[in-house]
Amino acid sequence: RVQLVESGGGSVQAGGSLRLSCAASGFTYSNVYMAWFRQAPGREREGVATICTSGGSRYYDDSVKERFTISRDNAKNTVYLQLDSLKPEDTAMYYCAARDDGYCHTGLLPRDLFGYWGQGTQVTVSS
Repeated sequence: RVQLVESGGGSVQAGGSLRLSCAASGFTYSNVYMAWFRQAPGREREGVATICTSGGSRYYDDSVKERFTISRDNAKNTVYLQLDSLKPEDTAMYYCAARDDGYCHTGLLPRDLFGYWGQGTQVTVSS
């Protein structure tokens, strides 16, 4: 069965950096569409960035462009999210998600179309 396990969250000051990891296993297809979402208290879960394990284009929400970088290491079955120049408004629980249909989708699909989710890792940015 598919498992997604996030790690790397923590507490940092504004301007700091963190690297989140999502260790994945159990996929049916070799090409998997992966994403990072985040959810702050009282707000809806929003997509941050996407990538396909086969390569191809990456997507970033406007709020994180030029600050966050999504990448993958297929040998380790891991997707990363590098968070730089962090702001207090980046404070949220960050979730890894996957859609295992064998296609590399462009842009960000609605969160309801992701069938697999990790448990989340907390990122807290203080001013």
